[in-house]
Amino acid sequence: MAWEAGGGPEPKSPHADLVERWAGELTRGVRDHVVPLSRAETRALLTRFAHELDAAVRDPAVVPRIRELGAELARAHFVGDEVLGRSVAVLEAYFSECVDDISPERISPVLAAFVTGYVRAFRAWLLAEQESVRFADIAARRLVEERLRESEARFRAVFAQAGIGTGLSDMTGRIIEVNTAFAQMLGYTPAEMLALSVTDLGHPADEPGMWELYAGVLRGDHDNVQLEKAYPHKDGRTVWTNINVSLIRDEHGEPQYTLILVEDISERRALRERLQYRAHHDSLTGLANRGRFFDELSAIFDDPGMRVGLCYVDLDHFKNVNDTFGHAVGDELLAQAAVRLEHCASGPGQLVARMGGDEFVILVPHSEGAQEVAALARCVLDSFSRPFHVHGHRLTVTASVGVMEDRAGHTTAEELLRSADSTMYWAKAAGRGRYEIFDAARSHREHTRAELTAAMPDALAHGEFFLDYQPIVALTDGRMVAVEALARWRHPELGILPPARFVDLAEDNGHIGALGALVLRLACRDSDEWRQRYPDRTPLVSVNVSASEVSDPAWLTLVQRVIAESGIAPDQLQLELTERAFMQTTGRPLHALRTLAESGVRIAVDDFGTGYSNLAYLGRLPLHTVKLAGPFVRHLRTPDAVEGADLLILEAIIGLAHALGCTVTAECVETHNQAEQLRALGCDTAQGWYFHHPMPAGQVTGLLAAMGAGDATAGRGH
Repeated sequence: MAWEAGGGPEPKSPHADLVERWAGELTRGVRDHVVPLSRAETRALLTRFAHELDAAVRDPAVVPRIRELGAELARAHFVGDEVLGRSVAVLEAYFSECVDDISPERISPVLAAFVTGYVRAFRAWLLAEQESVRFADIAARRLVEERLRESEARFRAVFAQAGIGTGLSDMTGRIIEVNTAFAQMLGYTPAEMLALSVTDLGHPADEPGMWELYAGVLRGDHDNVQLEKAYPHKDGRTVWTNINVSLIRDEHGEPQYTLILVEDISERRALRERLQYRAHHDSLTGLANRGRFFDELSAIFDDPGMRVGLCYVDLDHFKNVNDTFGHAVGDELLAQAAVRLEHCASGPGQLVARMGGDEFVILVPHSEGAQEVAALARCVLDSFSRPFHVHGHRLTVTASVGVMEDRAGHTTAEELLRSADSTMYWAKAAGRGRYEIFDAARSHREHTRAELTAAMPDALAHGEFFLDYQPIVALTDGRMVAVEALARWRHPELGILPPARFVDLAEDNGHIGALGALVLRLACRDSDEWRQRYPDRTPLVSVNVSASEVSDPAWLTLVQRVIAESGIAPDQLQLELTERAFMQTTGRPLHALRTLAESGVRIAVDDFGTGYSNLAYLGRLPLHTVKLAGPFVRHLRTPDAVEGADLLILEAIIGLAHALGCTVTAECVETHNQAEQLRALGCDTAQGWYFHHPMPAGQVTGLLAAMGAGDATAGRGH
């Protein structure tokens, strides 16, 4: 209407009420249909109908035109079960209530004409709609059938030409369709494969549960399974595949076919197996590598009750082979050694692995004891006793073997391997070409040595080392004339440790220089205190020195500086070296000793008679004192133990030392008979428990004080 478009209000139509009521009823009557008219268009249509209907009830000549109005309403898609009835009711009410000058006889023909036109048009529309639906249905069916034929053609084309193998079988396992890719994969034609059943394609490598899984698909337990399967090729070789088996059900959900998709993975599997082999085997020898060895060892330790043995094998002097003949010869030697090791390790479950370089291990699960593993070690040694022939060279190479055996629950994999490794080094230290069996007590000692070695730098820095002194007395009157400085380690956990526990460790691990410097400083400091308090009876201080210290170019300067800083006279210091140490003092070390001797420092050879005993060389050394080793003195312990030969040897040594201008000191004197015999042989001084035990510096001070009071033998032990 005009006012809906935004203009001023129009005069109200005389049929406005009829149009509004009629429009409302039509809306309710066609609620399930779509009417292609807007609200305004509908009202315009109904307004025109109202004018013509009004004219018809007033002029009978217009009545035939009313049929066209009914038809027009139907053609405008105002259709439905209630549209006509609601329209007639609205018109009847309007003409009865609102038009006073019109008789009912004039109204009925108009409404009848309207109904007739509507019904005829509606019937024609309905027939047209039904025909349209029928044609649409036929067209849809044809389209579906065409699409189905196209889909089936595409499926068959894909099935036949697919690069991946595809097959279809029924519920009995009969193959009813295969494509060319699947057939060629196994060396057949598609027609040949249709003569086979699924079970004809079984393979010895099939997993035990694979066919049960396939049976589950046939039963409908599984709709899809994926797995790796080996197929027999027509020529006898094996084709490895990835297969995907899917169940196809009918419209009732019952199993009908199985569809299989097959991918040839033979090359991929071969590559995977090569990579797995490389991951678990040594590329040079073909033996198991470290990774596989540790996997096997870990698996053994999953059973705490299982006994397990290890042979840790190392080729002796293998580096010399590489350096002399080259790495190609060395590599071939390792490969031949691996063959011999595998020949020995032939027992059930035994594994030979290369740990790296020239080191191998033999793992013995379910061991019956250390002797079984030791027998395996002897087999290894026997096999290596035969020469190796490598690239024209005849090589004799021995091996050192460490044997470890224990129950898995008593140790760990790491401890087992570490113990076997350590034991192998015991075999090397014992001369190589042999085996050693693990000994827990020895291992504990070595562990303690390792801990002491590691703790030594901090112990030196924190003042844990101190000195005791053992007096050296003159055999003529028992007077104390010297003291030997003896290092002690006040360990926070192990207590007081004697030199035998740590001096060798210090030499082996490069700490002897720092330890020797500390001992020298402490000894010179104490000597200076005694000099200041008792200048007339200050004892000579004797300090032990190692060959490695003397060989250090800075050692001479160190000794000279310590003497100068302490303030003692050089002749109050004596440096003791063993025979073996003296034999290594050539060149600069010998020059250092001579320089110190010329300055007044006394030089002594310690433990004389236990080393080289090179008397010719002894005469060229800057010596002042010869200290007789304990074994000579022990033969004099009692009168009954003394033999004439012992006395003659001692007498000769003492006479030789005196002839060279040296004094003689006897060590380890523990009895009166030893002291008397030595005095009778002309020995100058002695030390040992018969006279004094080692003592702190303060106790030495007490002895010096007692000597000043007139007791020359104060503190003597007898």
